[in-house]
Amino acid sequence: MNDCVFCNLDESRIEIENDLALSFKDLYPVTDGHTLVIPKRKVQSIFDLTEEETAAMFELLHLQKEDLKNKDTSITGFNIGVNDGEDAGQTIMHCHIHLIPRRSGDMEDPRGGVRGVIPEKQSY
Repeated sequence: MNDCVFCNLDESRIEIENDLALSFKDLYPVTDGHTLVIPKRKVQSIFDLTEEETAAMFELLHLQKEDLKNKDTSITGFNIGVNDGEDAGQTIMHCHIHLIPRRSGDMEDPRGGVRGVIPEKQSY
């Protein structure tokens, strides 16, 4: 039995999908609108995706970005990230890309963005 929460996702949560990928809102969002994009085929690492799966996921990233910006004009940027492997913070072992909307003033100093995964390396 497959106990992967992404493989067993309730279809009502799906925002957008194509033949090889789908997107849905994160249950523990960093910001309002935080969305995940996953391949339909279960693979742990982004590096195990086929070229077609990679293209399908990036197609959904673009569509989801446009949808979010159309619904919320306060969005002024995005963080896009992948935790690939347990030591990188991956907790669900089904490849997924985070699309995290950002808004002006949502934190005091956003400089360094994803470098903040190691806090003392964020500022440079």
